[in-house]
Amino acid sequence: MSMDIHDLAGRPVIIGGGIAGLMTALHLAPEPVLVLSRSPLGIEASSAWAQGGLAASLGGDDDPGQHLSDTLAAGDGLCDEEAATRILYAAPAAIEELARLGARFDRTAKGALRLGLEAAHSRRRIVHAGGDGSGREVMRALVAAVRSTPTIEIAEGIEARRLVVENGRVKGVLASSSTGPLSFATGRVVLATGGIGGLFHDTTNPLGSCGQGLALAARAGASLADLEFIQFHPTALDGPGRPMPLISEAVRGEGATIVDETGRRFLDSVAGAELAPRDIVARAVWRHLAQGHRVFLDVRERPGAAFARQFLTIAAACRRAGIDPTRDLLPIRPAQHYHMGGIAVDQAGRTSVPGLWACGEAASTGLHGANRLASNSLTEAVVCARWVANSVTGSPDGSGKRTVAPHEPASDPGPVRPLLSRALGLTRDGGGLRAAARALLPLAERHGPASDPAIVGLMITIAALRRKESRGAHFRTDFPHHAPGARRSEITLDAALAAARELAHSPALESVT
Repeated sequence: MSMDIHDLAGRPVIIGGGIAGLMTALHLAPEPVLVLSRSPLGIEASSAWAQGGLAASLGGDDDPGQHLSDTLAAGDGLCDEEAATRILYAAPAAIEELARLGARFDRTAKGALRLGLEAAHSRRRIVHAGGDGSGREVMRALVAAVRSTPTIEIAEGIEARRLVVENGRVKGVLASSSTGPLSFATGRVVLATGGIGGLFHDTTNPLGSCGQGLALAARAGASLADLEFIQFHPTALDGPGRPMPLISEAVRGEGATIVDETGRRFLDSVAGAELAPRDIVARAVWRHLAQGHRVFLDVRERPGAAFARQFLTIAAACRRAGIDPTRDLLPIRPAQHYHMGGIAVDQAGRTSVPGLWACGEAASTGLHGANRLASNSLTEAVVCARWVANSVTGSPDGSGKRTVAPHEPASDPGPVRPLLSRALGLTRDGGGLRAAARALLPLAERHGPASDPAIVGLMITIAALRRKESRGAHFRTDFPHHAPGARRSEITLDAALAAARELAHSPALESVT
């Protein structure tokens, strides 16, 4: 099959049609830009599924410094304080910008923004839209704005498969569509591809979110950071369907409690109880399940009758499962929800590869540290999109001569999913991680459908092996305490492959360097 070749005449390409990608495109206007989206805008983006909202210090009793303090505490010593400060101080203006773009946020009778409370926040600072439909409403507004901007071209149904790199610099994008392979010549690419939920059996993310952006960046030679920190949401609606419906933390912010089959609130002894940081609540729920209990969210008294009005999406999921929240307890279990790690970027969103930027969940800015503070993620995407766009605008195209590489197969995470679900869940240990690395290595080295998911999984596994401590969302039963002098981690694909090959040749090796 012949390849359809496109010379973009200097236009940048944004890969991903979620909030990060669309905001970056809007900030690039009036410079022409091409947005590649694997599915119709808003259909499979994790952004549209976001329930919790956007965190910003907008209340009279709040300020960015307090928001920063809460973020640093949740990040468990690994936030980049300079990056976090810059992002969170810009957050209130970003909310106002979304409102100007048409996002209809929930407001009081007097017109003020209605602010919600979520775990590990010391103030009410979560901006919602349609109760638990925040991501969907923000996406609605952004899709409308993008489609009405003549300089933004949207190419739907196109999946990026590889970045073309020559002499260490991005030169183009290889992609695939229903009509065959395509090649786009460009020296400026923004990765806004979302997370890694599709690599896990229990997830609240679209199953198609398999770390594609991380694989693209890794194969291009980029450094990735903090990959071992994967957040599991403690309250996914437990049932046979995958992905699992999320029960937003905002429900607990309105007073819902977590109980077992006896009605006991087993989190009473935990500081913060139901509103403790996510990693603490998720592990407590996981341990209780492992002891043979069932675990439920009780919304019958609080928020009570208001539940169905405030949380329309969750109430609909309950109805589909045959659950009446006014009478029934909601069965829950933890599920993979967000990746704090990603492609290492500076404060302009630049990666270690010239001509390549990243934004949103695919990027690792240092804001989240070892454990993301609830609802900081959409805020990060909206804020950082402006800085990424400014950097892209100020950079030369540098695409040069077009290079065409072989067509790449579509990704299949199926063989990888059970390996990561076993080894990289809420608790980890060296033996399980080493076994996963050995199993992932041949998949990563093979030129096949599982190779991209496998290299992402392998890099996460090696990063988790190297962190010989427990911190935030990374908990190792063989290293259950903090280690002194802990720092953020970085890894490249070459380093991960070398470490895995060393393990493969030395099965008894206990340390990975």
